Amino acid sequence: MDKGAAPQERKQYQEIGEHLRQQIVAGLYPVGSRLPPERHLAETWGVSRTIVREALLMLELEGTVDIRQSSGVYVMRIPSASSDEEEAFFRSDVGPFEMLQARQLLESNIAAFAARMATKADIENLRRTLEQEQRAIALDDTSQDNDRLFHLLLAGATQNQMLMDTVKSIWRHHENNPLWQQLRRHIETRSYRLKWLSDHQTILAALRRRDVMGAWQGMWQHLENVKNTLMELSDADAPDFDGYLFESVPIFQGKLV
Repeated sequence: MDKGAAPQERKQYQEIGEHLRQQIVAGLYPVGSRLPPERHLAETWGVSRTIVREALLMLELEGTVDIRQSSGVYVMRIPSASSDEEEAFFRSDVGPFEMLQARQLLESNIAAFAARMATKADIENLRRTLEQEQRAIALDDTSQDNDRLFHLLLAGATQNQMLMDTVKSIWRHHENNPLWQQLRRHIETRSYRLKWLSDHQTILAALRRRDVMGAWQGMWQHLENVKNTLMELSDADAPDFDGYLFESVPIFQGKLV
């Protein structure tokens, strides 16, 4: 990234999540205490409850809070400032296609496992997220990252904290990779968003049927679609192009990897 380039604007959920984190660090909410309700937080910042929910999910995935159904959001630990070593890790030189390769291998199996483990509440949250995205597309609203939220909620539906943390880590790599951000701007048009929405609906339908193989295949094909789209948009001669990585990974049909 050029030194003179303006830093990427942070999304609202990230700003709210960081503000809540700082309040916890400052002692406003000690360990074991309950955060204000979503409705109150949304009114305080003048945003939708969806954005607040994403901010809380971000804090839950890092282990700072615990979101308990029908009870509230509780502080689990006092976060510390990220070390230079950790920040360097998330700024490491990992190409966008290498990230997609990791996601395809990991998230296909996550989707399959979620088809077995997802609760009714998980499926309802995923359904609500897709409805939000459908409305956002109709209004040409790009303020909410429902794509990211869908994938994080799907990982959460496995009921496995390590899988949740791993998916969150990959998304952090996305957010800190300039080349990925440059490519992503090209696939956030209305036509592509409708395509990703359709892919997500296929995955959710498989989860509802408890169709393990259908969920696996749905996620594999979704990320294959993203990969093929990025291949078309990329300059194969660019020094940072890493699309060749996918040529060595076969597409498995009819079985889990």
